[in-house]
Amino acid sequence: MSKSLMNIIRFAVLLSVQLLIVDNVRLGNYVHPCIYILFVMMLPLDMPKINVLLLGFVMGFAVDLFSGTFGLNAAATTFIAFMRPWVIGLVNGGRNIDNISTPTISDVGAVWFIRYSMVLLVLHSVVLFFLETFSFRLVGDTIVRILLSVAVSEVLILLIVFLFNKEKKR
Repeated sequence: MSKSLMNIIRFAVLLSVQLLIVDNVRLGNYVHPCIYILFVMMLPLDMPKINVLLLGFVMGFAVDLFSGTFGLNAAATTFIAFMRPWVIGLVNGGRNIDNISTPTISDVGAVWFIRYSMVLLVLHSVVLFFLETFSFRLVGDTIVRILLSVAVSEVLILLIVFLFNKEKKR
């Protein structure tokens, strides 16, 4: 299957699951899991940066369009698309990943992927929740929302990634 078709399917499936299932499961006012950012995480590493930014914006805008959040998800998702090369460099630690096209657990390893996804989730949640509150008066509540949402989102993302992990045949 081509990379483009795989990315289109991933986009549609993650958007649908986010909107139809995840957003409709109430976990209190403090937990808002975001699995749709897995789309940005799984984009090919050799994809041009402008394409990553545009696809991140489109995914966030689609979530905003159906959720009524007026640009919050678009801003947060575009931000992590912008920060992705820096995050890859941060979690890479000098390791050579030039021969890896897509950051999957079978290609980069579980520890690398967990660090990568955690950093992107924290960045996404910080932007999303601080834009949502747009105030530093509620900084304590916002930090609790960030921590709880990142924890639940990470568990869901890891479940998805491990369920659909294609272990390489050796």
